[in-house]
Amino acid sequence: MPTFNAADGTRLHYTVEGSGPHLVCQPGGPGRAAAYLEDLGGLTGTRTVVRLDARATGGSEVPADPASLAFPRLADDLVALLDHLGLDRADVLGHSAGAIVLQALAAQHAGRLRRLVLVTPSSRLQAPDFPDVGAIRAARSGEPWYAEAVEAAEALAEGMPGAVTQQLVRQTRPFFYGRWDERQQAHAATADSQSSRRAELGFRQAGGTDTAGLLAALRVVTAPVLVVAGERDGLTGVASAHRVAGSFPDARVAVLTGAGHFPWVDEPQAFREVVEEFLAE
Repeated sequence: MPTFNAADGTRLHYTVEGSGPHLVCQPGGPGRAAAYLEDLGGLTGTRTVVRLDARATGGSEVPADPASLAFPRLADDLVALLDHLGLDRADVLGHSAGAIVLQALAAQHAGRLRRLVLVTPSSRLQAPDFPDVGAIRAARSGEPWYAEAVEAAEALAEGMPGAVTQQLVRQTRPFFYGRWDERQQAHAATADSQSSRRAELGFRQAGGTDTAGLLAALRVVTAPVLVVAGERDGLTGVASAHRVAGSFPDARVAVLTGAGHFPWVDEPQAFREVVEEFLAE
């Protein structure tokens, strides 16, 4: 089990799979172990994919300081991982909430980035809402699971007791995928065992972060950026991808037809091809 010490001594776990140039990956959740990234639709065929378990998730230790679970501190862990791997600069990929970590990384350590891939990113640094998610979900109204998923989403919005929250979340998961077949259901089922409530809550407790300063720093990042969106992403939507891309001077958006929030699950070939083409430029 490969591990390294973060700057504060917390022992962090990562996995390495594949061959070729390194692609260092930050998972989302927030607070989900990196195993759900799998082989990213087969990118391990051309890339050495390094998947980091963020602190308090997967095989990584729970830090002594709970404040170190906030997303800006997770960016420092990525720098420590690059140092551990002997990489002065690297291609880096972040999924969902992991894209927030990578925005902090780009703002603070832009010189360590060669190319940046942000997959179905959360745009909470840019704006608190996801304006097109409602329409994306409504477009699925003909599917058999739709009514139950809508009812669960409404109950979550009303703030149901914690004891039933997880069950309601499970019922909304079809919205997160481009289709709800056996493959997608199996991937969704891993979330419960891979998620850390401690890491999730700590990630969000970054109230002292200078968001305006972070976004200003992104406007001068020279590394090329690819933002991948899923046409059927009923979690963060497509508009969020454009918002995030708009924060960088050299960014493009690729919207994958038929894909949801986990495009390497729904459309692995299309996902692999668009990311590899970008990284190979």
